[in-house]
Amino acid sequence: MAVLFVARSAELSKWGSDVGLSKHVYKLGVTEAPIKEVLAAGWSGFVGWTLIKKQDDVAGLDNDAAIASAAARVKMIDPALYPRLRGETGIFKVTPAQVENHIVLTRALAGVQESGEIKVTHPDFADFLIHNALR
Repeated sequence: MAVLFVARSAELSKWGSDVGLSKHVYKLGVTEAPIKEVLAAGWSGFVGWTLIKKQDDVAGLDNDAAIASAAARVKMIDPALYPRLRGETGIFKVTPAQVENHIVLTRALAGVQESGEIKVTHPDFADFLIHNALR
């Protein structure tokens, strides 16, 4: 059973902020292995990966298709431009404005009217990436 997941590393976020990308950098992927083992192995030499959100039972979706679908709508960090990523694909730079727009549009389509400022959190970023990967 394949699992679509979004993970983050505090070390990757700090690196992204230091090189001028953003502190909002997340790893999107699909795996059939146990998620704890995948997170423990890590990516690109960064440590401390934590699972933000996962979508179970995404039958028929593979890692490359999920990344390609999300990359059509969200900026994927090109591993060729940043040698520190060591060729790892599926690392996305997401802006808070993109997530806020997604939340507002989702609420409007659902007929929910809320006023006030939207405070985006890591699960909101993960929902945004998962939504775009499944489209």
